Amino acid sequence: MSGMDIKEALTYDDVLLVPKFSGLHSRKDADTRTKLTKNIFLNSPVISANMDTVTEADMAISMAREGGIGIIHRFMTIEQEVAEVVKVKRAESYVIENPYTILADKTVRDALGTLSPKDFKGLVVVDKNNVAIGIITHRDIMFENNLAAPVSELMTPKEKLITARFGITMEEAKQILHGHRIEKLPLVDSDGRLCGLIVTKDLVRLEQRSNAVKDSKGRLLVGAAVGVKDDYLERAAALASAGADVLLIDIAHGHSDLMLNAIKELKKNFPKIDLIAGNVATAEGVKDLITAGADAVKVGVGPGANCITRIVTGAGMPQLTAILNCAEAAKHFGVPIIADGGIRTSGDLAKALAAGASTVMLGNLLAGTDESPGFTIIKNGRKFKASRGMASLTAQMDRKLKTGNGSGDFSEIVPEGVESIVPYRGKVSEVIAQLSGGLKSGMSYCGAKTIEELHKNSEFVKITDSGRKESRPHDVDVS
Repeated sequence: MSGMDIKEALTYDDVLLVPKFSGLHSRKDADTRTKLTKNIFLNSPVISANMDTVTEADMAISMAREGGIGIIHRFMTIEQEVAEVVKVKRAESYVIENPYTILADKTVRDALGTLSPKDFKGLVVVDKNNVAIGIITHRDIMFENNLAAPVSELMTPKEKLITARFGITMEEAKQILHGHRIEKLPLVDSDGRLCGLIVTKDLVRLEQRSNAVKDSKGRLLVGAAVGVKDDYLERAAALASAGADVLLIDIAHGHSDLMLNAIKELKKNFPKIDLIAGNVATAEGVKDLITAGADAVKVGVGPGANCITRIVTGAGMPQLTAILNCAEAAKHFGVPIIADGGIRTSGDLAKALAAGASTVMLGNLLAGTDESPGFTIIKNGRKFKASRGMASLTAQMDRKLKTGNGSGDFSEIVPEGVESIVPYRGKVSEVIAQLSGGLKSGMSYCGAKTIEELHKNSEFVKITDSGRKESRPHDVDVS
C-alpha cells in the first residue's frame, strides 16, 4: 500500500546485551525469583508449554521441583486433565489431605486395582465410616501370590497402627515416624476418622528441594490449560477443584472477542484463581486482556519451533520486539508477561527477560527430556523424541476425533504447525540447570542481581550478519 509506514522489528539473533559494570562476585549471587502472575511467584523464570508432547504430570512435577511451573495441556478429557493435576498435587506435600483408602473386606486384587503395581506404596484401610483400622503397604503384598486374599489378613491391624492427630506439626511428625521406624503416619480426628496422611519421603523431599515452588499446603504448584469454547467453564471448575494454582486460557490468537469473553466469564465464576491469557504480540492486545481481567499475558505469535503461523497466514511479530512493546504496556498495570516461543539457548532466555518478560515458556527445549509425554525413537543410532505444534495437522485431527467432531473428512484443517523429532536431552533438571547457569551469567554481565534489575539495567545493541557470525565459533574445527 502506498505510503504505509513499515516499522522494523527484531528477534533474539538480531541483538546482543551490552556488558555493564557488575557488583556480583559470582553468578551464584544472581536471584532468579520472579512473578508468574500478579499473585504467584516462581524461583526460576521457566514454564513448560501446554503442549501434548511437553507437559503432563511428570513434566509439571519436575518443573515445580526446579522452581518453575508446568502447564498441563488441555487436549484430553476433563477427567484426564484433572487426574494429571491431582498427580502433581499428590507428588509432594507435608500432609496428603485425601489419601488413597480401601475397605478391609476388599482383596489384594482390589488394592492393586486402586493403585497400579508401579505406583503402589500403600493404602490406609478404613471401615464404612472412614475410621482408620489398618494400613497395607507394598511390603505386605510384595510376595503375595493369592490375589483373592482379603486386605484384613495382610494389613497392619488397628491395635498396631500408629496414628496422630490432624494438625500435627512437621517436627512432631518427624519424631513419631523416627521413633516408631515407620514410613506412613495416618492422621485422624477425635473419633478416629481418617483426615490425612504424612509420608516420610515427602518430609525428606521438602528438606532437600529448597528451590521447589509450593502452595500454602506444601504441595507443588501446577497450572492447567482451558479453551474458550464448549466445556471450558466446566473444565475450569473441575481443575480449580482439583487444586490447579493457575488457569491458562489457550488460543493461538488471543486478541479476540472469544478471549475477552472467556476471561470475563472465568473471572466471574472463579474470582480467586489467577488467569494467564494469550497469545498476543502487541501493546493493544496486552491492554485489552489485562483490562478484561488477565493476571498475566502470554506473548508470542509465530516464534515457536513447530509453528508455521507466519508462513501460512503471513501474520506475526518478531519476538524481541513483541516482548519490548508488550512489557512496556503491561508495566503500567503491574501485570507480568510471559515470553512464549523461540528460545533456543540460555542467551535467548536472558534476552527475553531483559526485554521485559518476567518468565519464559519453553516447548522445544523440554520436548526431548525424559519427563515429556512424547514417544522415543532411534534414528541413525541416535535417540530422539516426538514433538508437534498444537496447530499441526495431527494435533488438529486428534482434537476433532476426541471431541466427536471427526467425521473422517479433515480437508478443512489448515495446519499452522508441524510434527518433528527433537534430540533426546536427558532429565529436565539437567536442562534447567544449564539454562539457569547461562541466565545467571547473563545477569552478571548486565550488572543485575535480580530479574527486576535485569529489566532496568539492560541495554541492547543491534548487530549485523557479521556480528552474528562473530558470536559463534569461527576459524576453528569444533570437536
